[in-house]
Amino acid sequence: MAKLGADIDLDRERLELALQSARLGEYDWDMVRDVVAISPRMAEITGLPAGEWPAERGEFLYRGVHPDDREATQRTMEDSMRAEGRFETEYRRIREDDGRTIWTRTSGVLVADDAGRPLRAVGLVQDIGERRAEEERRRALMAELDHRVKNVLAAVQALAVQTAKRTTSLDSFLATFAGRLKSMASANELLTAARWRGAAVGHLAAAELGGLAPGQTRWDGPELFLTPRAANALSLALHELATNAVKYGALSTESGRVEVRWARIADGGFELFWTETGGPPVSAPVHRGFGSTLLSQVTGRELNGEAEVEYRRAGVSARLRAGPAAIVSRPETVPEAPAPRVYEPAPAAQGPTDLHGARVLIVEDAVLLALELETGLSEAGAEVVGPAYELQEALNLLAQPIDAAVLDANLNGLSVTPVAEALAARGVPFVFATGYGDAGAPMGFDAPVIRKPYDVTQVAAAVAALLSPQA
Repeated sequence: MAKLGADIDLDRERLELALQSARLGEYDWDMVRDVVAISPRMAEITGLPAGEWPAERGEFLYRGVHPDDREATQRTMEDSMRAEGRFETEYRRIREDDGRTIWTRTSGVLVADDAGRPLRAVGLVQDIGERRAEEERRRALMAELDHRVKNVLAAVQALAVQTAKRTTSLDSFLATFAGRLKSMASANELLTAARWRGAAVGHLAAAELGGLAPGQTRWDGPELFLTPRAANALSLALHELATNAVKYGALSTESGRVEVRWARIADGGFELFWTETGGPPVSAPVHRGFGSTLLSQVTGRELNGEAEVEYRRAGVSARLRAGPAAIVSRPETVPEAPAPRVYEPAPAAQGPTDLHGARVLIVEDAVLLALELETGLSEAGAEVVGPAYELQEALNLLAQPIDAAVLDANLNGLSVTPVAEALAARGVPFVFATGYGDAGAPMGFDAPVIRKPYDVTQVAAAVAALLSPQA
């Protein structure tokens, strides 16, 4: 008998711990006596007095329920009790002790006699404030993500239209537009790493200039972080200046130099100076392209300042001035300086890629990208295996003869690592094509990484390099 009592005490202790851990409070409504017993835990959650007090024929259930939620809550609970003999609902409650509004979840079950007459209702109350707050944050983040995606798509559309209006051939459009798109992608990658709180001017300069001409570019200035809007504007401006320098300016010769310096100014903003030296003699362009229009009309406005470009004979110089509204405080999360984005000349200048006779596996979960890859590699002469859009589909295709592969690093949330491991075991070379940057590719593989957005000719050239005798 003593052991039975000890077991009961142990069970009660376990129940108490479980209720405490789950932040649950309990109540017991004696419907015959019409009194309710409120536990100390429920009192702590709701602010109601602990102990036994009149149930008022069930009105206690709605005591403290927020006025805006009372009607729906009462209807839900009474309908559920009549139909199922139990209820469960969530609502806002105004605490009686301090007046705070909290979110609670209430559940209960009726206990009836043999004739079906209700005798008691036993229930639990849970504080769900943290969960509801997290749901609100998630909804807000999704709304913000939706807003940003639409803004990015609108910006891409505008870039495409304006670039197309000022180019004379499809090849020229593809090369120019792809470069601008990559510039936007670099800025967005930096912003994402900082949770869209800001991007450093130095990181933007490193991304645009670091891969152009080793030893010929230099950038320096204090640590400054820009708003997402200003970061995208500066990234595009640096891209246009860098592209012009590579094609016609200081970086078109080995003796040329580009120096970028920035500093704070008295009004709280900053000024950035672009200076080219040692290149061929410069003259003002005869025709005004979209790049010039972007610098003169768009950049200044987006930076809440101004932009000036001078075509001096000794070299191009530019001054970008940003207002204080373009600057934000240092984000809590700051990424490391990005890997330099290597300059990629126009596809037409590279000549056609020959993949005749090569069997190339395509693994890509985005259907449009997969179709574009299939078309581009087929035009280069490759025999395409796939495309595979799912991990298992890709694994099933490995039984076929394969000479090389193009692998998206992430397939609908699953890593492409099993495919890469199988290919590596067979000695089949592959390239990763990913939207996650260099860090997004699976670890442990000596394989090239091409970051999205990319031009299909880049992928074809990378595959050809893998299959070349020197590779």
